[in-house]
Amino acid sequence: MRLPLRLSPSPLHSRRGVDLDFPLLAGCLALLGLGFVMVTSASSEVAAAQSGNSLYYTIRHLVYLAIGFAIGGAILLVPLASWQKHSGKLLLAAIALLVLVLIPGIGREVNGARRWIGFGIFNVQPSELAKLFAVIYLGSYLVRRQAQVRSSWKGLFMPLIVLGIMAPLLLAEPDFGATVVLVGAGISMLFLGGVSLVRFLPMVAAVVLVGVVVMTSQTYRLKRLTNFIDPWADQFGAGYQLSQALIAFGRGEWLGVGLGNSVQKQFYLPEAHTDFVFAVLAEELGMIGALLTVGLFVLVTLRALYIGLRAEREQQFFAAYVAYGLAILWVGQFLINIGVNVGLLPTKGLTLPFLSYGGSSLVICCVSLALLLRIDWERRNQLGNAEIEFTEADFAEEEPRHGR
Repeated sequence: MRLPLRLSPSPLHSRRGVDLDFPLLAGCLALLGLGFVMVTSASSEVAAAQSGNSLYYTIRHLVYLAIGFAIGGAILLVPLASWQKHSGKLLLAAIALLVLVLIPGIGREVNGARRWIGFGIFNVQPSELAKLFAVIYLGSYLVRRQAQVRSSWKGLFMPLIVLGIMAPLLLAEPDFGATVVLVGAGISMLFLGGVSLVRFLPMVAAVVLVGVVVMTSQTYRLKRLTNFIDPWADQFGAGYQLSQALIAFGRGEWLGVGLGNSVQKQFYLPEAHTDFVFAVLAEELGMIGALLTVGLFVLVTLRALYIGLRAEREQQFFAAYVAYGLAILWVGQFLINIGVNVGLLPTKGLTLPFLSYGGSSLVICCVSLALLLRIDWERRNQLGNAEIEFTEADFAEEEPRHGR
């Protein structure tokens, strides 16, 4: 029997022409462009002092952007079914990387934290890959075990085991911020997957209790917790970063001091181009610029959630859960970074998605964007089900042969 195969159109085009979600793409590109400008501004003084080239970090950031765009373009060509099929292997790869980074000689230690694996001139941060692969695995699990997840404690066992393995590995680096984002995204995905409140609330209470124990179990975490409440009590010691960030916000006022005119980036504010790039942005562009940046983040996050909602309405549950998970990763990391910058949360080494300098974070943001665009494209072109179609004419053509 001849089987007419319905060939998939290009992921960038369909019968309607270019068929990507424009609001999401435009919002993310705007953030990436703004991030490039702010990294260039915030890193110029440090780069000149460290390497003799004020554009050192700018050039590297541009290389990371090129890599992110290239990998993101390749991701657009990969069907979601492939991610779902290999989700277990991706999870094992993530756990293996989290183990490898803790091995002396393989993991690279910077400022007392072992979070990177060196590959020549580039460093890979396994926690960024781990968050992405965990979301993909949980999305696949929620589809395969949907009935169990919604009706019994047994369905929650495997996701909690996965989070229970990955969280201690992240804490061992230590990377408390990434741990909070990962666990928060995982629990949120379980809730959106249909877990009843009878099981969800005790689970959340247990996770919060464990988090409090972990936060108070280390002396340096307790210092961060107490110093963020009153950074001025030790403004030249443990409260130095936060007090300098608050000075940057104060100097910016409504309209800012002007692009490139930040004083705090001149060796006053540590990590000005990574963890505290938002403080430099607020100083140079003012409250108006900071609020517009927050508005862009709200736009892309809501758009990602909306893409997941539309996929769920089309019964494409894996796509929906992955979209939800990616959106929660973005908003979680965004809220923690902004909260740290403005003094609402203790200091954490967590980058601002799309804006901060950092190769792994930037590339994974581009990959996440490509996945969301692919999810929406497959929904629009109805590729969530079978790719092979039978027509009445084909069966009619074969009937006389069966009769003979």
